[in-house]
Amino acid sequence: MKREPAWVAAIRLALLRGRVDVESVIEEANLIPGRERTVRDVLSTMAERDLLVERDGADHVYVPGPTLLESDRFDLDFSRASDGGAHRWETSAHGRAGAE
Repeated sequence: MKREPAWVAAIRLALLRGRVDVESVIEEANLIPGRERTVRDVLSTMAERDLLVERDGADHVYVPGPTLLESDRFDLDFSRASDGGAHRWETSAHGRAGAE
């Protein structure tokens, strides 16, 4: 089974669904059971960096943060987000970004 980094899944969920939690990241990234603590750590680190913001009154539920919202990268093709890293994502305006 193909797995991807938790942060990639979290960004995808934040931008496409507007909400991120531990369970949704585990499912989206196809992680094995028992990774809840790791995902919580990833999400809290992303919140510290303003990529995500924890929703008021909801423990470990996040929405897109200012850094993510202001990144101006909403035209990314997330179908290959974990294939070699973010530098290989496609954008509609520029074609393939980064080197193969």
